[in-house]
Amino acid sequence: MTNWQGRRVAVVGLGTSNLAVIRYLLQRGAQVEGRDQKNLAELGDVGAELARLPVKLRLGPGYLEGLTEYDAVFVTPGISRHKPELVELKTSGVPILSEIGVVLEECRATVLGITGTSGKTTTTTLVGKIMEAAGRQTFVGGNIGQPLIEVAASIPPEAMVVLELSSFQLEMLDRSPQGALVTNVTPNHLDMHADMAEYVAAKERIFRFQGPRDVAVFNLDNEYTRKMAEEAPSRRLWFSLEEEPGAGAWLAGEAIYWRGRENQGAEKVVQREEILLPGMHNVANVAAACALTGAFGAPVSAMAQVARTFRGVPHRLQVVGEGTVRGKANVTFINDSIATTPSRTVAAIRAMTRPTVLLLGGYDKHLPFDELAEELMQPESPVTAVVLLGATAEKIGAAMAAAKERGGRALERARPLQVLRAASFAQAVQMAAEVVPPGGVVLLSPACASYDMFRNFEERAHVFEQLAQELLREGA
Repeated sequence: MTNWQGRRVAVVGLGTSNLAVIRYLLQRGAQVEGRDQKNLAELGDVGAELARLPVKLRLGPGYLEGLTEYDAVFVTPGISRHKPELVELKTSGVPILSEIGVVLEECRATVLGITGTSGKTTTTTLVGKIMEAAGRQTFVGGNIGQPLIEVAASIPPEAMVVLELSSFQLEMLDRSPQGALVTNVTPNHLDMHADMAEYVAAKERIFRFQGPRDVAVFNLDNEYTRKMAEEAPSRRLWFSLEEEPGAGAWLAGEAIYWRGRENQGAEKVVQREEILLPGMHNVANVAAACALTGAFGAPVSAMAQVARTFRGVPHRLQVVGEGTVRGKANVTFINDSIATTPSRTVAAIRAMTRPTVLLLGGYDKHLPFDELAEELMQPESPVTAVVLLGATAEKIGAAMAAAKERGGRALERARPLQVLRAASFAQAVQMAAEVVPPGGVVLLSPACASYDMFRNFEERAHVFEQLAQELLREGA
């Protein structure tokens, strides 16, 4: 455990997790300077708490200058490591640390880490709930929940810690959790990572430093994760919706099964129809959670209990309103604002069973939209209209036109797909309300981040719900 007494430490990026880092360092006698590109007022509640702490602040332009003068630097996930000041810091020999790195160093409990392009939060929550149902004291953190750095050393060895880990958190780690799970990998964050290879390499760090007694779970149905598994130094398990692995969890017929090791008998976990979460992607999330928790002693009864009762987390195919809109009855508004990649939106579309108007577009993360465009062009697609908005509207529209041209007559629909363009988010919701059919769905699943219009995907979701409720009140 590091002795922080009297050491000069810079903390870069003053969000919730690094506020906990600052408190942790102050409690251990460090001299701390907090740094952020925002000013104190823009930091909101975090800024108000910082003003009450004995910490120096360097805010606004120049917040990355002079970092090589410190004994250690904590950098928040999500700041590009390619910034010149951080490149210089990396070559200077000054330790670059993170909240998760300290948690892994100090925690005596077993740690399970979950990463992937899609499904991280849902799967992490499922894993935590299954371990709780199995009778284990469980702490959930990382990219969700509360920062654990202030309590990591006091968590008892017999407890279980479950962490959702992003590529930004992983690329700073030099150790791996005892249990690792990769839900899937598709292109993402290519505005922050140099290329796809760098993004994949960051994800691989969740298992890269494991030993032979540790466990790594991979998606057998995903090309990237199958290849990743070849590099795992630990015991490998799988989950799949398409085939039966030697060890892990899989869908066979209409049920999920689990087996801990090859040549063991399989145990039925749950019927697919009993899973409350909508969509086949969530069946995969349940199978993934079963594979990881089963490897760490959770009984099938605990897996089944959670699968039959868990209704999901906010902003993931969440119904936020139902009623009459513009004279059309039984219209449902669904918030899937967490869908910041095309692959997540494809999964959302496949979960729809009613005519759907899709709100699509936002901040450009330099991701390809080809697969999503082809999904929208399919004759059997439930999407009857698309409302394009944000910085990527033209890019998505071009991808859709190219997909239609490639498919030719094979992609002709009985009812042509209506494509609209909105100048604002509010206008997009109004347009969707105009064209949604009775009994239809207005689906916010943008396939893009929100930063061109909102602070984050949560704010986008909140505004969507507000606008939906206003429309429903007008129609009541």
